Amino acid sequence: MATRDSKSPDLERSLALLWSGRAGGRRGPRPKLSVEQIAQAAIRVADADGLEALSMQRIAAELGYSTMSLYNHIPSKDLLLEVAADIGAGQPPEIDGTADFRDAVRQWVAALWAGFQTRPWILRVPIDHSPIGPNQLAWLDRLLRPLLAAGLAGGQARAAAMHLTAVVRGTAQISVDLAKSNQTSAVELGRLLDEVIDERAYPALAAVHAAEAVETAETAEHEGHGLPVELDFGVNRFLDGVEAWVASHGKGRSPGAM
Repeated sequence: MATRDSKSPDLERSLALLWSGRAGGRRGPRPKLSVEQIAQAAIRVADADGLEALSMQRIAAELGYSTMSLYNHIPSKDLLLEVAADIGAGQPPEIDGTADFRDAVRQWVAALWAGFQTRPWILRVPIDHSPIGPNQLAWLDRLLRPLLAAGLAGGQARAAAMHLTAVVRGTAQISVDLAKSNQTSAVELGRLLDEVIDERAYPALAAVHAAEAVETAETAEHEGHGLPVELDFGVNRFLDGVEAWVASHGKGRSPGAM
């Protein structure tokens, strides 16, 4: 993922827009049109008709302003998407402080997964720098808490959080893409594959495919927090790895020990 220099005007502009009117303490009358209002209108359009329907002209019409009025507040569509994605992500879940770190992480993953299913257009918003928006930072902070509590040091916790976020986001992207392009049910797809997977040509794949037919029925009722089986399995193994790392390297070891 490419990152911009911390002093770049583009990054500073993103930061200003993402926090515009959202940090509190603003004095004086509210402007007739704000970054928040424009972003909320963009979210409504994207929710209703997808990201491809989103344009400055469409939003201006929705709000009853000229397109130029929008550009006076948000200079480009790319910046608008960045702000809309941050606001559209909403706040992270409130996690029971008494929950162990595994359950806390799984609650976080389930909430992020649900958010991507509700607003899949967020997955299509380009990412070209680290999280800097209020909601993005809140989601990161909420995940870092149980990872730190588990015994990971600062740099380790951030690396683990980035990895887990990428796993959830990537799995959600694949899920959304498949849902759009393939209306075949999992059962029907399994039957089709039965006809083409030759165990002599694909011995490992044939063995996995046969096992999956049995596992699907057995594990469907045990899916955790509404997660698909493949993501649930991956998250659990990720958590196993965190526990094993902490147990073998000691709680609170410095990030340089990674």
